[in-house]
Amino acid sequence: MKKYNVAVVGANGAVGEEILRVLEEIDFPLNKLVPLASARSIGKQVSFNDQKLDIIELTQDVFEKEEIEIALFSAGGSVSAEFAHYAVKAGAVVIDNTSHFRMDENVPLVVPEVNPQDIRLYKQTGIIANPNCSTIQMVQALKPLDDAYDLVRVDVATYQATSGAGKSAMEELVNQMQSFFAFTLNDAEHKVFNQQIALNVIPQIDTFTDNGYTKEEMKMVNETIKILHKDVALSATCVRVPTLRGHAESIAMTFDSQVDAKEAREILRKSPNIVILDDPDEALYPMPATCVDKNETFVGRIRNDLYSNNMIHMFVVADNLRVGAATNAVRIAQKWVEMEGEN
Repeated sequence: MKKYNVAVVGANGAVGEEILRVLEEIDFPLNKLVPLASARSIGKQVSFNDQKLDIIELTQDVFEKEEIEIALFSAGGSVSAEFAHYAVKAGAVVIDNTSHFRMDENVPLVVPEVNPQDIRLYKQTGIIANPNCSTIQMVQALKPLDDAYDLVRVDVATYQATSGAGKSAMEELVNQMQSFFAFTLNDAEHKVFNQQIALNVIPQIDTFTDNGYTKEEMKMVNETIKILHKDVALSATCVRVPTLRGHAESIAMTFDSQVDAKEAREILRKSPNIVILDDPDEALYPMPATCVDKNETFVGRIRNDLYSNNMIHMFVVADNLRVGAATNAVRIAQKWVEMEGEN
């Protein structure tokens, strides 16, 4: 089997580090791993397969010098905007974890369990986009039910962990909790979030748009339509909660046909990379604390609506740094390798 030279852009960031961990755990056909980051990170190292690798500076010509064939970008939209095309020019396929290319009509937006066929469209630009973390886990659960019952509307409320805003956001939560136990929380700073996050929930993620929804909420709307290739009506309320890892979502789905919760549960049980945790009598349901470091999406609290026979509700949880970012990116790379092998 052919082995590939892989670059991870933003290798020492929260998602970059997780990509390295996922690559360690799976049987990826890796010839060489090249950790890339800005000049500020030169002199630092990352751990990979019990080795310490020096971070190499991200430059316009580094992809050609290192003969990169797969470039995984997770260093922010401005970095992807500036450097992704240099990777493509050097002959690499770019798998981008930022929002920069997601809604570009010539760039496929992929969740491998949902629309793997779209990966083949990458040749138009050389780029494949990784969806938003909250979108990925949701569409993984929506797709099999859409196939069975014909989805027409989704209403979702999210409970998103601080890691979705990066390492500094996690540190801000920890620092504020330390201040709480030192009885100095009132004096604690908040720089990453515009409100105190410790012992609080913030019903705003990203900035508000003219329609009253935030950019994060509109990402879920627009990305879901693009991934499912279906004009599904969707309304989202995205909320930041004081957890470190693991996004949770309460999802109400309306279908064009009658739906049974027991049947839906079995459909999801047989779906790829979904784990059912749904036994209320045993207090068994998905929670952020139990999904950390897992590569699966957990679904529970599956129940019929009290008033409409074409609606069901469920609770979906996944590790946002894994399923919502690193794992999905690596799965795209795996599927791309598989498709290249077929050519």
